Parts: sequence; structure tokens; C-alpha cells
Amino acid sequence: MSEVLSPVANRFASGATLTHASAKAALAAGLERIAAGARGVDCTPLTQFDSSALAVLLAWQRAAQARGGAFQVVNLPAGLASLAQAYGVDTLIAGAAQGDRPN
Repeated sequence: MSEVLSPVANRFASGATLTHASAKAALAAGLERIAAGARGVDCTPLTQFDSSALAVLLAWQRAAQARGGAFQVVNLPAGLASLAQAYGVDTLIAGAAQGDRPN
């Protein structure tokens, strides 16, 4: 996870990996950033992921909504978007995803 919030729309960067092994730490780090005012995540660095990434993204969205704000997911890898579709949560992620990028 990036240590610094992006000045662009107050987003933080995802790490390169978001799998079952890293999900708990990534979730906690993202929740801290959301509590500090982050309104989105840039998934450009994300190259290795599994279904745990979807759970983390959805949890971040819920946390932002609980604070009364929207949460944007930008540059979602195409493979993760496909995984979201296979699990039937693509509409939840798509509501927040912008700038999907090919794998």
C-alpha cells in the first residue's frame, strides 16, 4: 500500500498484491486511510490478486459509505473486473470503478 494519499481526489494506491495472504493488512491500511479522509483507491499497481481483493474493495466501499461519502475504485485490472462478474458483484464494484484497464 502506498504510504501517501494521492492529491488527485484524495486516493491511495493499492499494493501490487492483494491476495488472501495480504488481505487483512491491506484492509486495515485502507480503513485507516478512509478514516483519514481518503475517497478512493487507484489499482494501477495491482498485478496479483484473488477473490480476497473483491472482499477488501467492498469493505472499503462500505467504510466510506458509513462515513457518508462515496468511494471510487480507479484503474481496476480487467482480470479482477472479470472475477467480480463471475462472483456476481460486478455491479457493486462497477458503481465505484472508473478507468478499468486491460490485464
